[in-house]
This record gives sequence, structure tokens and C-alpha cells, in this order.
Amino acid sequence: MKLALLLAIGVSAFGQQAKYDLLLKNGHLVDAKNHLSATYDVAIKDGKIAEVAKSINPASALKTVDLQGLYVTPGLVDIHVHVYASTGEERSYAGDYSLFPDGFTFRNGVTTVADAGSSGYKNFEDFKTHIIDRSKTRVLAFLNIVGAGMRGPKYENNQTDMEPGPAAEMAKKYPGIVVGIKTAHYAGPEWTPVEHAVEAGTAANIPVMVDFGANKPERPIDVLLTQKLRPGDIYTHCFSGLRGELDPQGRVNRGMIEGRQRGVIFDVGHGGGSFAWRVAVPFLQQGFMADSISTDLHYSSMNTGMKDMLNVMSKFLAMGVDLNDVIAKATWNPAREIHHEELGHLSVGAIADVAVLRVQTGAFGFVDMYGARMNGRQKLICELTVHNGKIVYDLNGISRPDWKTLPRGYGNVGDPRWDTLNPLHKEP
Repeated sequence: MKLALLLAIGVSAFGQQAKYDLLLKNGHLVDAKNHLSATYDVAIKDGKIAEVAKSINPASALKTVDLQGLYVTPGLVDIHVHVYASTGEERSYAGDYSLFPDGFTFRNGVTTVADAGSSGYKNFEDFKTHIIDRSKTRVLAFLNIVGAGMRGPKYENNQTDMEPGPAAEMAKKYPGIVVGIKTAHYAGPEWTPVEHAVEAGTAANIPVMVDFGANKPERPIDVLLTQKLRPGDIYTHCFSGLRGELDPQGRVNRGMIEGRQRGVIFDVGHGGGSFAWRVAVPFLQQGFMADSISTDLHYSSMNTGMKDMLNVMSKFLAMGVDLNDVIAKATWNPAREIHHEELGHLSVGAIADVAVLRVQTGAFGFVDMYGARMNGRQKLICELTVHNGKIVYDLNGISRPDWKTLPRGYGNVGDPRWDTLNPLHKEP
């Protein structure tokens, strides 16, 4: 009864009026925007980061979670997923190939995703109604330049449905939600999809993400990266090797290097068929790392080599990339790429999206698109996820009291100011 009463009136376990809703204490904070990688306490109030300091008194918080030995990062930002799962359409990313986001995000520390072109201007509002507006995950979107969306070759090769004007108008109708224009899977030799996507992106002042489709000599990758795309546009699937990313001598394509110099952004977009060790390892050995790490999450990739965001991040640890850099490329970098700089960091006043990660050591195996394995000694595990200031995932109950410490007949031990995990929690 005493615990329930304290929670009800917002009093800390130490008997003081609670200044903060939630205190994450003793964790190793990694925040690329603020150049922090050290032990800090992080206090949260009303869904925002309220204080970051070397030591914050637990008496000031309604709820304190001890995170010694764990890493505290901004909520992960995955800018390449497919989550338009509500239509029931077969063999379609605007249908059965997509996944409902909430089942795959919070358990991996992901708090924000951007759907990569599953919908076009014709069906975006259906996607918004059935997925974006109903998801706890923050769901943003790249709008496909194909008006019908990502629904297979019949639609994606139809140049007459690649209208930049309507795409730009839909993007401008939903600023901040539509974060870019996507072109993908085109099998023909023409530049039409890329050129129309860039035209729409220019009109709406948003970036373009390119999945370059079939490898055609009439539209080589170096021309795409050095002439067609603008600074800030995104080339995804950069480690696939399917479009000449590595030249025949095993060197990084000169167009990739010149594209980066021009300001083109390179994204992993792992997927089920877009990441190979024989491409990624030479790239890293030659000093060319992706700017952002993303999953290309869909029904197939989740069960093959990709699996989930933390598995993809762990692959880069296995290749020798520093943990701080891996976290930056899954938080602050992608947030900037989609022009959502309110995300991806833990500055005071920022949205309180937080991932608490464990670096587990042992013997692990990581598989690429072809089924080739690389051994690794580290694997990232999500222990706790906070979204908009509330705990939304807790793997081992580290935010919970031991049941033997509670009164007989105890009930809900959470509080809506810091918790959404109890069955009795009601959405506002």
C-alpha cells in the first residue's frame, strides 16, 4: 500500500516530491551529437530529457533504474524498413511483405523508423491511417515515386506512374512525416525513376533515397552518384555489390568516392539480399564506411541474414568498427539524414527516446545475404527501451521491484509517468 500511495502522489521512495519521472543511473552514455562517451546519469521529465550529469540524486526521481555495466544511447533510428502491413495484398511491400512495426522495434532499442517507399502518393494516406497513426513506434516515410507504391514489377516499372508533381504535393501535405522520396527496383535502362524522384524531392525540399534496381550499362552507378543525385540524397544497399560498388580489381568504385565528396549519403539497407562480407570488408579496409546503418526490415530479411537492427550493428563490431561509431550511425547520423534533428541525441530538452544496450561477449556468428558466416566476439542486446519518456520494453525487468519486496496482494507497480508495460496502462 505504501508503494502504491507514493506512486499515486508522485513522491520518490526517499520521501521527497519527485523532480523527475525517471532516472537512468550509472550507465555509459554514448551521444554522438554531444560528443559524450562516459558514465553519466540521465533524468527524464514529461517525456523530455531534463538533466544529464555525472551524478543525480536518486531521491529526485519517481523511478530510478541502475544501469551499471550497460550503454545508454539515444533511441535507434532505422531509416530503411517496410511496415505497410495492413492491406493483405500478396507479394507486395504495400501488403504481405511488410511487417507491423511495434513487434520489431522497441525490443531492439529502435524508437523511430522510416518506411522506404512502400507507399506512393496514391496510397500514402491509407498507410498513414492504418499504420503511422496507430503505431506506438514513431513511423515516418519515404514516398515512392511510383504513385501505386512498392507493389511489384507491374507497378514499379511503369514510367507513366512516376509523376513528380503529385508526389511532391503529397509530401508537402504531410511535412515531417514524409521525410523523402524513394525510387526502387526499376528494371529498365532509363533514368526516369531517378530524375523524377529528384524533381519531386527538389520541389518538396526533401532527400531522395535510391535503391538502384537492376544493373544496367546505360545507367552506371558512377553517373548516378556524380551527376544525378544531389548532396544529401541517399544511396541505400551500399554494400550489396550488385551494381558495381566494387570495381573488377576489388577497389571501391571511384563514383562512390566522388559521390561522397559531393555530399551523397551512403546507407547500409541490409535487407535479405543487399549485404555481402566480400563487399563490406574490402570497403572498410579501404576506409569507406556507410554513413548510416539500417535494416531494410521485411518479412524475409528478419528470418535470414539481417534479423534485426542490433544484429546488423553487431556485424560492424565484428568487422572492427568502434562501438561509438556504430551507435552514431544508428542514431544521430540517420536523424540528420532525414532532417529530424530533434531525434538521435540526449541533449537537455530533447525527446526522451533512449536505448539501453548490453555488449554481450562470447562466440557469435553473423551471416550475409549469401549465407556466408563471419565469427564475432561481441553482440548487442537491448535491455531497456524508453520512448517519449516512458519505458516500453524491459528485457530482464531491471526497472521492476523484486516481487518478494512488495506487499501481499500487490497489484500494478508501474506508473503512467514512466511506464507503459503493465496491462492496466491506458494510452492517453
